[in-house]
Amino acid sequence: MTAAIDEIEYKKNCHKKRFYEKYIKRPQDLLCSFLAIIVTSPLMLVIAIIVIIKFGTPVLFIQDRPGFNGKIFRLYKFRTMTNIRNEYGELLSDEDRLTNFGKKLRSTSLDELPELFNILKGNMSIVGPRPLLVKYLPLYSNYQSRRHEVRPGITGYAQINGRNLISWNEKFEKDVYYVDHISFITDWEIIFKTIKIVLKREGINSYTSATMEEFKGNK
Repeated sequence: MTAAIDEIEYKKNCHKKRFYEKYIKRPQDLLCSFLAIIVTSPLMLVIAIIVIIKFGTPVLFIQDRPGFNGKIFRLYKFRTMTNIRNEYGELLSDEDRLTNFGKKLRSTSLDELPELFNILKGNMSIVGPRPLLVKYLPLYSNYQSRRHEVRPGITGYAQINGRNLISWNEKFEKDVYYVDHISFITDWEIIFKTIKIVLKREGINSYTSATMEEFKGNK
């Protein structure tokens, strides 16, 4: 009975697109990402050359991620880690594979510039919940899975409110809050606050990891 009630509440609260999201957000994403690619293309070329020198090929880190409605797409980022493995052929931890150059790329968020092409392809938005790992999909509650009711973003509401310093539950709460409060003003507030945070290099690492601890589901 409780599960049925939860399902009713989930359906009742499902995302409904308003005018901005229906008619403005996607054209705005296309225009901004296209202009950003033109402006940053010399920088991306320089970064690509350095990545080749530091790591070799491939230049890009490409990984399947869940997007709108959980549909899988291929995310593009500049590589920040080596492929060093242990004696059993298993990749070492993120901390062991993350180089000083990789740390600098992450601290400035320059490793995420190739995601601009994901926006052009329609996989992502400038603002939205960050695309997480595919293996997390079956671990979400109905409430948490609402983060997939919109396109994932390069930055989002969780990223300007703690980034990797907040817990998974707090992160999901902020993702769902954004889904229910999308607007032109909200998006641009997030964009400007993201620029400020990136310049200050805040919240890049969690308290115990070089990235974010693995999500292991709801207890």
